[in-house]
Amino acid sequence: MESTASVVWRPSGLVLTTLVVAAALLGFTFQHGIAELLRVWEIKEEYSFGYLIPFITLFLVWQRKDRLESVPFTGSWAGFALVLFGLLVYVAGELSTLYLLIQYALLLALAGLVLAFTGPAAFRVILVPLLLLVFMVPLPQFFLSEISQHLQLISSQIGVAFIRIFGISVFLEGNVIDLGTMKLQVVEACSGLRYLFPLMTLGFICAYFFSAPFWKRAFVFLSTIPITVLMNSLRIGIIGILVEFWGESQAEGFLHDFEGWIVFMACTAVLVGEMWLLNRFGQARRPWREAFGLELPAATPKDAPVHYRSLPVPYLAVLVLLLSTAVLSFLLPQRVEATPAREDLISFPLLLGEWQGVSDRIEQIYLNELKLDDYLIVNYAKPNQPPVNLYIAYYGSQRKGQSAHSPRTCMPGGGWRIADLEQASIDTDIFAGQLPINRALIQLGDRRQLVYYWFQQRGRVLTNEYLVKWFIFWDAITRNRTDGGLVRVVTPVLPGEDMKEADQRLASLVRHISPLLARYLPD
Repeated sequence: MESTASVVWRPSGLVLTTLVVAAALLGFTFQHGIAELLRVWEIKEEYSFGYLIPFITLFLVWQRKDRLESVPFTGSWAGFALVLFGLLVYVAGELSTLYLLIQYALLLALAGLVLAFTGPAAFRVILVPLLLLVFMVPLPQFFLSEISQHLQLISSQIGVAFIRIFGISVFLEGNVIDLGTMKLQVVEACSGLRYLFPLMTLGFICAYFFSAPFWKRAFVFLSTIPITVLMNSLRIGIIGILVEFWGESQAEGFLHDFEGWIVFMACTAVLVGEMWLLNRFGQARRPWREAFGLELPAATPKDAPVHYRSLPVPYLAVLVLLLSTAVLSFLLPQRVEATPAREDLISFPLLLGEWQGVSDRIEQIYLNELKLDDYLIVNYAKPNQPPVNLYIAYYGSQRKGQSAHSPRTCMPGGGWRIADLEQASIDTDIFAGQLPINRALIQLGDRRQLVYYWFQQRGRVLTNEYLVKWFIFWDAITRNRTDGGLVRVVTPVLPGEDMKEADQRLASLVRHISPLLARYLPD
């Protein structure tokens, strides 16, 4: 009898045909999620490398061809269960019109399909290449915004410290670097995200090829985060120095973008140097070619007997499941998100009792970042009292991650430090007599401001940012709506002023505006 180790397993023509059919069914079923992926890769520089991930994954799977040829494919009902779970997530994504759910459902269904076809033994051989696909799916936008805000602040602080090493007088206010002659704004594009995700992907691939103990491979991958932060901070510092000596043009155009490429290549060099040092550290030293080598699959023995693979029953069941889902997705009409009737915020009254308001505007550069559908910004004042600024942002749809930016993450970007943040409530004639709010005391140097804010979303008043995301998902499924808004009021706390007076000003204005909000932020 032939030994299993000497047998070469290859797919038959029928097996290859079913694999093509399975790929076509996945592509048809998840077409909306795939189209959105392509759109994100096109417009977001931090994910522009996404085009390469499927091809790299295919190469890494092909690299294991010799090992796969020696393993019989037994199939697995666990793969069928994984595909079923992925399709349930897909249905939730389609009902909620949340592309992120559809994209992760695609990964689950693809992994389940492979497991149902290959079985556990072969699936373990290509598990890591399949995990690489996770890096091509963008993280939730609200999570990206929070990461970006923190990275901007850290990069600004380290960059300014580097500028001061050269004896240049510089002042940092949030994300604004003041060189005296001009100010540099460390915007989201300079936060380091455009380096972080590509470098993390590269770090994952390097760790995969690095023949070393697990802790060294994990260190290589995780070190991509501090490497990105430090190198991006260095870039900001260098730009500040160049601007100081050679003018504003050093921070714009081709030179600015070219510096970005140099920084990424420098990050890659640091990553490779780090692996070289780790390889020399410890007892398991080996030549660099052995420690980090791009091996090609071994050639198939010419005299090995060839067996053709059959179609496992779990895999056939997955094909039936995918076909049924594709037919249903074709027959069911596409869900169009409901848009409730509302008044435009431009009609919001400027006279509220004793409060007299003056409208203001947001600069286009900030509107491009906020991506809102309607907004109001008014400075209200009573005679002989400090003003209160009212800001309302409305989003007709938040299904693509375009939602209200939380003041909790935005305020530090302007240089303001949150000295105190708590949840409180205001007595009102609506909202069951109590309006829940976030109460924040912020400080910039000697200046202090008191901030109230809350999220008004389809009849709910919420103070927790993560609950906001949950109800966006829930209402998208149950009500086919994701509209909502943010309400924020701010007043200065004058030197020597009792904090209670600032609280009374904000509470007074909130009681005037709260009965009107349902007209502009519909229930």
